[in-house]
Amino acid sequence: MPRLAPAVAIAALALAAAPVAAARPARWRPHVAAARHWAEHRAGTIAFAVRTRDGIRGVGLDRRFPSASVVKALLLVAYLNEPAVRRRPLTAEEGALLAPMIRHSSNSAADAVWVRVGDPRLRRLARRAGMHRFRPGGSLWGLSQITARDITRFFLHVDRLLPPRHRAYGMRLLRSVTPSQRWGIASVVPRDWRFAFKGGWGSGTGWADHQAGLLTQGRDRIAIAVLTYANPSHAYGNATERGVARRLLAGLSGRLIGRSS
Repeated sequence: MPRLAPAVAIAALALAAAPVAAARPARWRPHVAAARHWAEHRAGTIAFAVRTRDGIRGVGLDRRFPSASVVKALLLVAYLNEPAVRRRPLTAEEGALLAPMIRHSSNSAADAVWVRVGDPRLRRLARRAGMHRFRPGGSLWGLSQITARDITRFFLHVDRLLPPRHRAYGMRLLRSVTPSQRWGIASVVPRDWRFAFKGGWGSGTGWADHQAGLLTQGRDRIAIAVLTYANPSHAYGNATERGVARRLLAGLSGRLIGRSS
């Protein structure tokens, strides 16, 4: 067997001793082109957005839609930030309004919460969240105006918008929406991600079908929204949301999200 030159031998030993570097997960980006192509063949008006720390990508980002029940997430955050509420325990009466409003999308509970919050508090929250095109709908809160750009800006930092005293409570409500309302985006979220969200729909008519929320895994976070209007039916709107979200989130599991910082 031929003898190796000293320099070659040293290099060979160094390579043999070096640990094999672990393969870094591929960097993920939302599949906007695939979602756009699919949405172009669907009836109704559609906008969608995915927001990470790196920025936002989507279609129809600044198109306004009637919020339907998505605005209940803003009502929750605005109420928990009330000066008389933010630092004290919630009463049983308050819990009996806030929990059904989010988990079961109770309209009567939302009516009662809106009376206590009003449009001024909603506007203040929207300014704080950077929702520049938001317009409250008054007592017809379901007619508040939202955009994909604004609602993903709200959800990307929804936990930070909640007061510390009620942060865990508010996020628990948004993560425990009743199974019967976990259609659309919620039905295609990868299993290794948590999803805090709120949906909205036009009483089953297809008038509006939306979902928007925050996906989290460790330090990674993704805000996503799919907004639809003038669907042939509620089931059709659900299918549109599901199809758009499935394409946007394709390949998400095990990937790096944006910057690591």
